[in-house]
Amino acid sequence: MRKLIRPVRAKLLAAKKNTGGAGEAPVEKPKDNTDPDKASSFLDADLASNLARIKGIFQNCSDIVYREFLFAQREDIRLVLIYTDGLADKHQVSEQIMRALSLEAPMAAPDADITKASAYHLIKERGLCVHQVKETDRLEDVIEAVLSGDTVLLVEGHPFAIINGMRGGEARPVSESENEMVVRGPRESFVETLRTNTALLRRKIKNSDLKLEMMQLGRLTKTDVAVVYVKGIANDKLVEEVKSRLQGIELDSVLESGYVEELIEDNTWSPFPQINHTEKPDRLAARLLEGRVGIMVDGTPIVLTVPTVFVEFLHAAEDYYERFQIATAVRIVRFLSMFLSLVMPSFYIAIITFHQEMLPTALLLSLAAQREAVPFPAFVETLLMELTFEILREAGIRLPRQVGQAVSIVGALIVGEAAVQAGLVAPATVIVVAFTGISSFVYFYSASFAIRLLRFPMIVLSATLGLYGLISVLIIIVVHLCALRSFGTPYLSPIAPMSLGDMKDLVVRAPWWAMFTRPRLIGWKNLKRQEPGQEPVPPETRTGKKGGEGNTGRG
Repeated sequence: MRKLIRPVRAKLLAAKKNTGGAGEAPVEKPKDNTDPDKASSFLDADLASNLARIKGIFQNCSDIVYREFLFAQREDIRLVLIYTDGLADKHQVSEQIMRALSLEAPMAAPDADITKASAYHLIKERGLCVHQVKETDRLEDVIEAVLSGDTVLLVEGHPFAIINGMRGGEARPVSESENEMVVRGPRESFVETLRTNTALLRRKIKNSDLKLEMMQLGRLTKTDVAVVYVKGIANDKLVEEVKSRLQGIELDSVLESGYVEELIEDNTWSPFPQINHTEKPDRLAARLLEGRVGIMVDGTPIVLTVPTVFVEFLHAAEDYYERFQIATAVRIVRFLSMFLSLVMPSFYIAIITFHQEMLPTALLLSLAAQREAVPFPAFVETLLMELTFEILREAGIRLPRQVGQAVSIVGALIVGEAAVQAGLVAPATVIVVAFTGISSFVYFYSASFAIRLLRFPMIVLSATLGLYGLISVLIIIVVHLCALRSFGTPYLSPIAPMSLGDMKDLVVRAPWWAMFTRPRLIGWKNLKRQEPGQEPVPPETRTGKKGGEGNTGRG
């Protein structure tokens, strides 16, 4: 009996093994062509399901508001409004969405057949009183819109969401610039809201050629960044290069334009800034009209502009608003101040330490008398005073404004006076350091950082090698500046390489009627700025004869 049972049992076990242990014929499973991840990224027609998924994503986010209400007081048509508290304009949300849909929609369309199927179309086309509306069926777009300050409206029975542009909330009003003060010219400055900044720029350039291309940077912050330029003036390759460098940024956060600046500049080891910035709309507009490209970052009033040349840091917006003779004289003062702030302490040390024969006898005797009781060499006392000045300057910046000014002024007076009376430093050294510090405030602030940084190695080399060391450092700095590039543009242009046509806006600022071309290395795509021959001519000289034939002003 066992001999008969064993073969049959073995056959049954083998058959069971081949069929996966079910003991039945294999059932072919239908192929599922839908990707579960992709399916979960789209909205459903079920409102409760969509709301549950969104609440799951925003779990423990107490600032997300979910407002459920009825469309046109119909119990079968439920709506859900989702927005971030503090980022959306609550007044607009209440009046233009909730009130309009729940109370005013039936009055606005009395003949319309309001059904569950037609509700979405009625809401989108006739119900919302919102200036900016967008439709999406992607859950990712819904999440991004809510986090950006927009409001999202979900409708029962429809797998779509309506994104309403209602970004608002608290923001700093447009005010006067604190870093780029002018006596004559516009006072307004950029704020921390990107859309406000683009509107300020659009007021300056009312032309459709002004382009603003948006992108997002920062894996977590998803910061909005706008690349702005004037089409037809800016070089297309420059615009593409700027966008390419920005798209190559892989950071988890971008909280200020300084994050971007360090990642797109040409030479990261140079102390000189290769990207200029401004917080004044008029100054940004002027640079864009020269062929440059601007980079606006949401959350900061500082706008970057590229390419940058060194002489930009010695120009001010007011140069172009004042008469050209005054602007030229002020520029000469700025160039002189920059040079003095760089070389004055090291030159003083070199002369006092190695080259006393270059001084007039009376001046030499006066300096010797001042330094007779000072126990330190000129190098040490100058270095100590420079460090003291930098500490006072940093304290004045970090402290509150009222306290900071008092600390800067009182600290400088007390420390300088006390150091002289104590015999630690000579009065001439205090004068040199104070004049150097004041000179560094004359030109653009970001360039003064590089000058302040280079001043210390120059002091050391001047104390070691005298004027030879000072001149050697100056040669190295000039060679370094000649080698620098900012997005392909030579940093020292129009000096090196020399462009005689651009000398009209270097130290001397030519009158506006003579500046009919843009900078040749930046705005070469469209050099013509204005028509030539606009020099004003008095009526009596228009015919070329003395007295002329004009009768203007003759009553």
